[in-house]
Amino acid sequence: MTTQKRSSRRSFLKTSAGVAGMVAFSSLLPKLAQAKDLTVGFIYVGAKDDYGYNQSHAEGASAIKKLGGITVVEEENVPESVEVLKTMESMINFDNVDLLFPTSFGYFDPFVLQLASKYKDLRFEHCGGLWTSEHPKNVGSYFGYIGMGQYLNGIAAGHASKSKKIGFVAAKPIPQVLLNINSFLLGARAVDPSITCQVIFTGEWSLAVKEAEATNALIDQGADVITCHVDGPKVVIETAAGRGAYVCGYHTNQSTLAPEKYLTGAEWNWANVYTNMVKTAQAGHTIPNFHRGGLAEGFIKMSPLGPAVSDTARKQFEDIQAKILKGNYAVIQGPMKDNKGNLIARAGESFVETDVALESMDYLVEGVIGSTSS
Repeated sequence: MTTQKRSSRRSFLKTSAGVAGMVAFSSLLPKLAQAKDLTVGFIYVGAKDDYGYNQSHAEGASAIKKLGGITVVEEENVPESVEVLKTMESMINFDNVDLLFPTSFGYFDPFVLQLASKYKDLRFEHCGGLWTSEHPKNVGSYFGYIGMGQYLNGIAAGHASKSKKIGFVAAKPIPQVLLNINSFLLGARAVDPSITCQVIFTGEWSLAVKEAEATNALIDQGADVITCHVDGPKVVIETAAGRGAYVCGYHTNQSTLAPEKYLTGAEWNWANVYTNMVKTAQAGHTIPNFHRGGLAEGFIKMSPLGPAVSDTARKQFEDIQAKILKGNYAVIQGPMKDNKGNLIARAGESFVETDVALESMDYLVEGVIGSTSS
């Protein structure tokens, strides 16, 4: 998208009578079931080259640009505020999008839900939101079981750690982040049950100064393997490797940032996911309202194992990965308590990767040092 195009859309939003007076989208566009050519909109909360979350989605958008009959419109650095409402409205009324991918977690409620009720002929696909039957039927929620990737990260970390202390830099204590933290620690404890993981929350998806401070604080307290769940892991990876710690990546492959210290990484495979969803829409079929997948379904993938990964670590990593690929793997298995001493899984009870209860996770498991109220 050119700067000129962005400016014209934004000027319209400022000078028009407001979003309430806009022409109904249903009178402008055919239904998806009748469409062969599609205009698809992608909205990112950060920069498309952030070495992380937004870049992973932008790589997916690049993949569908190669499909016939597809026009892609993109907007980056759109806050989780009324600004995303304005961006979606402008894509609808100026770019005539048929299918929208607002990719950041905070876009879902109320912004996506609000516009979906207004533009019933338009398809909204949101990343990570928990769609329920009470929500508009033209809204879809998609996500991947990337906690399995962080579990595999934890196995690599458990073998590499000498201090038996690993660290996690996290943005916000939402369920998907908590699952990743817990999975990382449980993967490491599959190697050595005495390992602990300290987590520091920065409070924002992208805040470079706090990410660097958190990484340094974790290493100062003894952590010798670091991973993260922030939008752009670049600062965390480079800071940790610069201090001599090993690193596990997230969102995309960051091995080029720390080739000697990068153990592996949990990556999104949005190119595959978006290609399948767009082809479904292009064929006139409906994308499922609740769409999930893991390693086996090609929603996520792992970075190649780095040079610091031992043969013993490689064997355990590959053995567990093979089990995850079979499906229905569970990292939360009882008996298990949270780090406040509350029972979260009874003996014999487990939560497989597909269990929707994991998407409401509000706890940190025993062995994680930190608080969800941070």
